[in-house]
Amino acid sequence: MNASYPLTFYTADTPNGQKISIFLKEAHIICEQVKFNLSEGRQHSPEYLLINPNGKIPAIVDHQAGISVFESAAILSYLSHKFDCLQPKSAAEQLVVQQWLFFQVGAIGPMLGQLWWFLHGSKSQNQEAIARYRKEALRIYNVVDQRLAVSVYLASDSYSIADIAAFPWLRTHEELELDITPFSHVSRWLEVIESRPAVQAGLADSREASAN
Repeated sequence: MNASYPLTFYTADTPNGQKISIFLKEAHIICEQVKFNLSEGRQHSPEYLLINPNGKIPAIVDHQAGISVFESAAILSYLSHKFDCLQPKSAAEQLVVQQWLFFQVGAIGPMLGQLWWFLHGSKSQNQEAIARYRKEALRIYNVVDQRLAVSVYLASDSYSIADIAAFPWLRTHEELELDITPFSHVSRWLEVIESRPAVQAGLADSREASAN
């Protein structure tokens, strides 16, 4: 860890890691990046557990403040307030952002993550589980589609950390073998987000960062 950087960012090339990588590019924040190969188990080392007791990525250490933050939504909220970036000004608008941020954490990530596991991680080919999580994933896409029918972005007509949180998950529909043709507003939103230079740079950085 190099304390000459204001932040150290612990990550891997997963949707949760990509969220923070995208935010850092959007906010033009330079940091030390430590990328884990999750199959090696370094995230369970005693040193890292002092930073994230849950033994997962992402996590950050803010050397200037002398604190560490784990859980991707907490990191996005912390950084957006610290750097006054991608967060609306009014309390009412901030509450809307937080609601969609927690929707990602409580619904989008868990349901799509379970679907990925039963499709690609499990050797049991549990068709009942696949059907269950596919149905729930499509329900979630419909919730997002209905929201985007009346709003340019998830929380409002302005791009925010709510979009950054949801995008890396919802973009995985092909990998999850989901037909999102009926969700035209989601498709439009995905194209708009993916066209952002900082998003492209964040995804590339997440893929390319070498392990430390």
